Amino acid sequence: MASWVYRCGVAFRNMLFDLGLKQSHASPVPVISVGNLTTGGTGKTPVVAMLVRILKEAGHRPGIISRGYRELAEGGNDEARVLELLCPGTPHVQSRDRVAAAHKVAANDGCTVIIADDAFQHRRLKRDLDIVLIDALNPWGHDALLPRGLLREPVSGLRRADVVMLTRADLIDEAARKAIWKIVERNNQAAARVEVSFDPTTLVDKSGNHTGVAEFTAEHDSVADSKPDSGILAFCGIGNPDGFRKTLKSAEVPIVDLVAFPDHHHYDQSDIQQLTAIAEKLGATALITTLKDLVKIEPDWVGSVSVVALNIEARVTSGNESLADAISKITQRPNR
Repeated sequence: MASWVYRCGVAFRNMLFDLGLKQSHASPVPVISVGNLTTGGTGKTPVVAMLVRILKEAGHRPGIISRGYRELAEGGNDEARVLELLCPGTPHVQSRDRVAAAHKVAANDGCTVIIADDAFQHRRLKRDLDIVLIDALNPWGHDALLPRGLLREPVSGLRRADVVMLTRADLIDEAARKAIWKIVERNNQAAARVEVSFDPTTLVDKSGNHTGVAEFTAEHDSVADSKPDSGILAFCGIGNPDGFRKTLKSAEVPIVDLVAFPDHHHYDQSDIQQLTAIAEKLGATALITTLKDLVKIEPDWVGSVSVVALNIEARVTSGNESLADAISKITQRPNR
């Protein structure tokens, strides 16, 4: 019943925009929206960082706008802190009023193109390119709308997409990829198709020190020689913990277990004490998490067990030219 009410609400709101009864407001510069059909877990943050890199290499000055969901006490939310690490020097404005945020980042920071993070359903801001991410491990949010499933809107919403990006595409087989693309084509035949993998690059600690994954694993292996039952305890508070588990496996990081917290979880010292106790019980020599989780942990909460985050980078594995063409077309348009 609740999902049915939610579906009616979403359909009515989209109809108002489709008929022009609700107005979309343009920004002074082109807008690239990065969003999804489901709640969390598709990998928007590394994709946004990848797009920033692509735009900078093409000579543009990108800026980022986002809603600022669950702001931390010190200012900015987890995505903002991670993007600051991944995209140093890139202006980022967080506001519920994305139209105002777009004008601010264009006027005050001189940005020539804007990336609107998690904006597919926020249609009040007019966008020039809609990129929709689909997580290969759970593409359709358990095939149900909120609150029963994870879908923010029906799959038919893909008709508004200009680019459909399948993330973690390397973690499923060819048959599964074809099945996903078949459903995409059923709803949108014109959208460009792009496949992306998330490649582990380094491990980073709270001090910002980076260690190669192979070096970290070798260091653990030397400890494991004297402690055969030892390993590394993983934890995260993200929308798709299974995706993190599989990324760790692909990076050959030996974990003894993974503790999953709710998405966007705000950690406190008791959480870290609990994790440390589990690590000691399992004989784990370190804790490993995501960058999005690491930025929410204070250094003085951590005891003798080291805590590191796996840094990943989004990489296009298929459809690179299609993505480049789509970005080029909208960034070459004259300013409004």
